[in-house]
Amino acid sequence: MPQGPLAIQTELLDHEAAAWLADRCELVVCPPEELPRFEQLLPRAEALVIRTYTRVDDALLARARKLKVVGRAGVGLDNVDIQACQARGVRVVSTPGANTRAVVELVTAFMFDALRPRLFIEGPLAKAEWGRVRSELIAPRQLGDLTLGVVGFGRVGSAIARVGAAMDMRVVYSDLLEIPADRRSGATPAALQEVLEQADVLTIHVDGRAENRNLIGARELSRMKREVVLINTSRGFVVAPMALAEFLIANKGAQAILDVHEPEPIEAAYPLFDLPNAHLSPHIGAATATAHRNMSWVVRDVWRVLNGEKPENPAW
Repeated sequence: MPQGPLAIQTELLDHEAAAWLADRCELVVCPPEELPRFEQLLPRAEALVIRTYTRVDDALLARARKLKVVGRAGVGLDNVDIQACQARGVRVVSTPGANTRAVVELVTAFMFDALRPRLFIEGPLAKAEWGRVRSELIAPRQLGDLTLGVVGFGRVGSAIARVGAAMDMRVVYSDLLEIPADRRSGATPAALQEVLEQADVLTIHVDGRAENRNLIGARELSRMKREVVLINTSRGFVVAPMALAEFLIANKGAQAILDVHEPEPIEAAYPLFDLPNAHLSPHIGAATATAHRNMSWVVRDVWRVLNGEKPENPAW
């Protein structure tokens, strides 16, 4: 094992990236749940490499007196208390853009799942059965006839807008920032209320700030079309689940496709279970080998900080 600073890897990383860091320092794989081993390692750790389910808060930082850097193999930093890290001089690095294409692919697939029914033939069909199957698979709506609403026009949201434009969809979006016209891909800016009212397909791509909790609640849902397709791949707390359940029960033609939830794993009391027009996915937005590999290379910035160098993607 190499001599040098200790880095604790708490969740799965690409093997090549983990091996790269292990060649440069002492790398130990140990999730926080592995007590007391994690507590024994933490006081001498100079780096933590985490993904989604390791919470870095002031309580953890107080037990990690030597910590210099937290590397988040991913984009969002909802599970890292940035202010607490700043107060203790612990740098935070991440991999912005690493999973953008993966999430865009998933959202696009969800749109087709909702709007273009299909199946594969597994054996010969009689003529009447052939005709029945074909008639049942006629899609009532076509993407090019619909309006795509995008809430949050960052890396993912703006890329989804390009997909919508390529499908001849009308695209409207809302964002906190003024987006230059040459970066809109033909999308039209609008207030959130207008996006909710106009969208046939609504896809949410906002960050983890506290103000976005229950961004889509009963009032916002009441403004939506009765046959809207609502897609959320951002954060689970953005959509109020009870309000959404009531909306879906009242509007059988609407669909919700959610890849993120609060909490995760989903608990038995989750109100969206057993609703035929609610489709729940197990947080797979970044679940491609390419995205996993891209995110894992946060280890380069982790090593830069440990080596006294300036990181390329600091959160502060």
